[in-house]
Amino acid sequence: MRRDKYGAEQDSDCYPGTDVLINLLDLRDPEDLEDAERYLSAIAASALEFVPPPYSLESLRQIHCALFSKIYSWAGKLRTAAISKGSTRFCSPEFIEPESRKEFSKMAAARWFEDYSRDQLIKAVAEAYGTLNVAHPFREGNGRTQRILFEWIIVNAGFSINWDGVNSEEWVAANIQSYLGDDGHLANIFGRCIGQPIREDDKYSL
Repeated sequence: MRRDKYGAEQDSDCYPGTDVLINLLDLRDPEDLEDAERYLSAIAASALEFVPPPYSLESLRQIHCALFSKIYSWAGKLRTAAISKGSTRFCSPEFIEPESRKEFSKMAAARWFEDYSRDQLIKAVAEAYGTLNVAHPFREGNGRTQRILFEWIIVNAGFSINWDGVNSEEWVAANIQSYLGDDGHLANIFGRCIGQPIREDDKYSL
């Protein structure tokens, strides 16, 4: 029985009879594709340089394109298919742009959390991350794309960030709880990952 990553029936983004996304490497095995995604996106991520605000949905698109352009022809393009994962139903395609714009406007009004204490920052980024995760702009690769953007937000706010020690099961569970209205689990993760204040010059050496 084929696995069903997004709880959807066969769609045109996948190879016939599977839920494996059509990819530039023509990998048909889901594990092989996952390994290639992880490897190539990690190399691409290491080449990305810090970008200061303002940020927007376009920022996410540029990051996604940089991470996945060697894997998917639609890298950087907003999804057009409705998707869900388990009981989590992500934003309908027609609402991705307005909902994302609303959250980015909220962060801009907060001056990208630049004057926030560490405790204030943890709470704010947990809430913002959870909201944008529900938008889920891309067919695949949302988590990796969004984490890079939030690294920039956190560094711009004057703090270090390190994701080491956060496993995928814990991350997924925290995002599910956020979807259900509880950002506490995401805040707990950000509380462990956000470090101490950094010097101004260090912002640009990532």
